[in-house]
Amino acid sequence: MDEKSNPGTLSESSECLFSFGVIADIQYADLDDGYNFQGSRRRYYRQSLLHLQDAIEEWNKESSRPCCVLQLGDVIDGYNAQYKASEKALELVLNTFETLKVPVHHTWGNHEFYNFSRDYLTCSKLNTKSLEDRIVHHPETVPSESYYAYHFVPFPKFRFILLDAYDLSVLGVDESSPKYQQCMKILREHNPNTELNSSQGLSEPQFVQFNGGFSQEQLTWLNEVLTFSDTNQEKVVIVSHLPIYPEASDSVCLAWNYRDALTVIWSHQCVVCFFAGHTHDGGYAQDPFGVHHINLEGIIETAPNSQAFGTVYVYPDKMMLKGRGRVPDRVMNYKKEKALHL
Repeated sequence: MDEKSNPGTLSESSECLFSFGVIADIQYADLDDGYNFQGSRRRYYRQSLLHLQDAIEEWNKESSRPCCVLQLGDVIDGYNAQYKASEKALELVLNTFETLKVPVHHTWGNHEFYNFSRDYLTCSKLNTKSLEDRIVHHPETVPSESYYAYHFVPFPKFRFILLDAYDLSVLGVDESSPKYQQCMKILREHNPNTELNSSQGLSEPQFVQFNGGFSQEQLTWLNEVLTFSDTNQEKVVIVSHLPIYPEASDSVCLAWNYRDALTVIWSHQCVVCFFAGHTHDGGYAQDPFGVHHINLEGIIETAPNSQAFGTVYVYPDKMMLKGRGRVPDRVMNYKKEKALHL
């Protein structure tokens, strides 16, 4: 979209406070182009690395550099595991990210778990928990080690929360563990299909093996962080590989217990937007509580002559996504707050 014809152009009179980059579903593999599970969508495995390089080049060149980049999961493709190329592929992608002049926050998706165990990921450079913020005097806002989630403050009065959508999952965990048994039980209760990646005939199509969910422990932690942000009048951006709002996503891509996550978010004033990947096609909707749900178009299904990433510019009254290639521009106004009479 031409900036000049866009009613919410990026040259608004109010001052841009800071910006951040977003990118999803790179799914790199040293393979010829292929197709998705249904055979209906082309996937550009090698090209994805070139797309990442282009995105990094653009972010590094921006006159006002983004404070960080949010990588929304599925950084290398599951096929790497088949060819015993997982570590090599990951190293190549991480080396590419090294050229980015700002920090990157990595989210974990299903393809991370096709390639590596949770223990491996915890000890890898895909674990960016060291960039977290600690809220002194509020120990309840410190995440547990049993899931991969954290929060950080890129700019005063703005808090970003990275969630672990595979906290409940049969992927990446030892099959003999109680966690695996518990998650397999949840999955089989909702999915009687022999092929657990098939949603055929399911009334709740999100209950497939390539999805996962949020434990009660993680949701309780999220609630504590949002309570703190409400009290301190912060604006919050939430990031997850899996989307949680049906109107912004294909129903087969949602987190298992997306309703539980929405219930927590909707009980707070502070959340502005929720970024996810996983859908590859992208999606957007504003929910009844004024939260913007943005599912980013996936790099893996982006043709060589296009792009799929964006920069979000943050203003006192809104956030504006400037998309590249397949990612459309979006204006995300903050919800009108109830007057606080303290």
